[in-house]
Amino acid sequence: MKKVTLKKAQLEVTQIGLGTNAVGGHNLFNNLDEEQGKEMVREALNIGITFVDTADVYGFGRSEELVGQVIKGKRSELQLATKGAVEKLADNTTRINNRPEYLRKAVENSLKRLETDYIDLYYLHYPDNETPLVEAIGELSKLKKEGKIGAIGVSNVNLEQLTEANEHEEVDVIQSPYNMLDRSAEKDLLPYTRAHNISFVPYGPLAFGILGGKYTPSLNLQEGDWRKDEALFQPETFKDVLHKVEQLKEMAHAKNAGLSHLALAWLLAQDGIDTVIPGGKRADQVKDNAIADTLTLSVQDLARIEKILNQ
Repeated sequence: MKKVTLKKAQLEVTQIGLGTNAVGGHNLFNNLDEEQGKEMVREALNIGITFVDTADVYGFGRSEELVGQVIKGKRSELQLATKGAVEKLADNTTRINNRPEYLRKAVENSLKRLETDYIDLYYLHYPDNETPLVEAIGELSKLKKEGKIGAIGVSNVNLEQLTEANEHEEVDVIQSPYNMLDRSAEKDLLPYTRAHNISFVPYGPLAFGILGGKYTPSLNLQEGDWRKDEALFQPETFKDVLHKVEQLKEMAHAKNAGLSHLALAWLLAQDGIDTVIPGGKRADQVKDNAIADTLTLSVQDLARIEKILNQ
């Protein structure tokens, strides 16, 4: 697997990583098989993927526990990212909490669940719109100096929030939505991260499954599936998206690749993108995503993709 270095973070990672929101993320997906999820993580490590991304809100700690079980004894072989800021309250409701004392507690709890004494990359998962972001990042900076986290990230922020969080140039990585079908990051976030040497890690690189190429107009998401609220899955938008998907599938087929490979390779070809973290539920999906590591797109390929996406 090809490796890259995340700029300011100075983390060497595989350019194809692994997102684990479906590993124990029972609050996000229905009918998850935990053993299947653990096997997916094992397979990722077996094929050489060294960048694993999770969060304390995935299953309210369960994803971290399962990932921790799998990586036990292999910790030095990978770079581990997790996120915090979602506090579960006594009545089982949640709130976003960026207060320094809460973030410290969240990091300590993640370390225990992951069965490790350090986290390579720790993200502030969401801004709470109350705590000054410079204070939240300041606490993560202290944890970094203590050796509990290696690099500081922020997620789900707009340009104004990112600028505030990075007041002292302490943000190393940002994680935000970006894929062929959602290019809003190109407007202001990507220009900022490139200018400040911040690594941009796209989430939802396969547009939450749409760029896997298997969805049809009859797709019916179950109640409780978080994708029901995503703009791309709204009826009229979804119909238009599938039209583009069919053309992209034809292009991928001509290159002896799948649509997901084309989508991931396209992201890696964008200025400022070093690594991607596609998720999945099964080991075979990880093996399939890894094929994108071998696919290189020419200038002509990128121009053709641009034409399809701009229809």
